[in-house]
Amino acid sequence: MLIVALVLAVIGLAALVTAVATSNELIAWVCIAASVVGVVLLIVDALRERSRGEASEEAPAEADESEPEYAEDYPEEVPVAQDDDVESAAETTAVEQHDEDSNKR
Repeated sequence: MLIVALVLAVIGLAALVTAVATSNELIAWVCIAASVVGVVLLIVDALRERSRGEASEEAPAEADESEPEYAEDYPEEVPVAQDDDVESAAETTAVEQHDEDSNKR
């Protein structure tokens, strides 16, 4: 509905500019009609969103009673992997050996 209201706003603006430029009364009424229909669509859309918001607020209240009070998805502390130290030591050794080989030449 918002897209339709946006299109009506563009049509209304174009009709307003045309009506002012040509002094045509019929085009001015088209501008007014497009504006009124667009405002009505925006009001209807806002009322629908408000009713959806109230319905979604009521549904989780019923679901909260069955769930435990404190549920954790993840542990507080994650264990640290020890593989990082081994990899960095291997990289250091490989670099040192490469440097020694280049010095011998």
